[in-house]
Amino acid sequence: MDAGLKGLEAVLAVARRGSFRAAALDLGMSTTALSHTIGRLEAGLGVRLFNRTTRSVSLSDAGRDFVERVGPALAEIRGAMEGARSQRETPTGLLRINASVQAGREIAPLVLAFLRRYPDMQVDLVTEGRLVDIVAEGFDLGIRPADLVPRDMIALPLGSPQRYAVVAAPVWLAAHPAPMTPGDLPAEHCIRVRLPNGALFRWPFERDGEQVLVDARGRLTLDEAAIARAAVLDGVGIGFFIEQDVAEDIAAGRLIRLLADWTPPRPGFSLYYPGRRNPSAGFAAFLAMVRERAGRL
Repeated sequence: MDAGLKGLEAVLAVARRGSFRAAALDLGMSTTALSHTIGRLEAGLGVRLFNRTTRSVSLSDAGRDFVERVGPALAEIRGAMEGARSQRETPTGLLRINASVQAGREIAPLVLAFLRRYPDMQVDLVTEGRLVDIVAEGFDLGIRPADLVPRDMIALPLGSPQRYAVVAAPVWLAAHPAPMTPGDLPAEHCIRVRLPNGALFRWPFERDGEQVLVDARGRLTLDEAAIARAAVLDGVGIGFFIEQDVAEDIAAGRLIRLLADWTPPRPGFSLYYPGRRNPSAGFAAFLAMVRERAGRL
């Protein structure tokens, strides 16, 4: 039975990701092993579920019908198995969490504490910029800024409110005047930030109800906060960050904060998940630790 369920999970993963390589990574197996699993299932059914070429993979007509019918059934089986596991006194199994990079850093200490408390549990923490459908992609939980949580999800506050920070290195400020308002920012010296969807990030400011968006037009465009931080430390220009990413640099004087009165607190992170009838013992235990931590803040 376990082998049969793995075969079904494999089909759904390939259908979801549209790639054997990506599906194999999701499932924690080699591409070859995944291909063999799919092949055995197709041989048993006597029909091809996927059309394969050297460059692409897509569902066949039979495969599309198979996935549409098996998907809901497998979700019911998962629910039944989780319901049975929830009767265990000791949580066990795998918990899959999807988070932004910053949210992953926020939750990491709690994940480590959870693993110490429950040695039979495993956690797969995936950090990425794009906002994913956690149900469709097989995650138990998601963590994102509160204002990005889908409305049909149950959400729990996680941590304190966040702030943006506009910073520059002392060497840059020695050669340029410090801006007093967003309008004073030299746009050509502001490092551009590319979002996961490919759009360029506009720097948001707010003070006393006045909102301003600044289009950075610097010569350097980046999509990774660590590289942007290194560039600002090197005196390339002005950077716009989540405060926690540069807090130590500000405290040490390596970076100087600018326009602090124009960067008010913004919603903190929330942990979110779909409503479920029979949560596993591990899922319930993790939520209990989140609530326990929130009570101490």
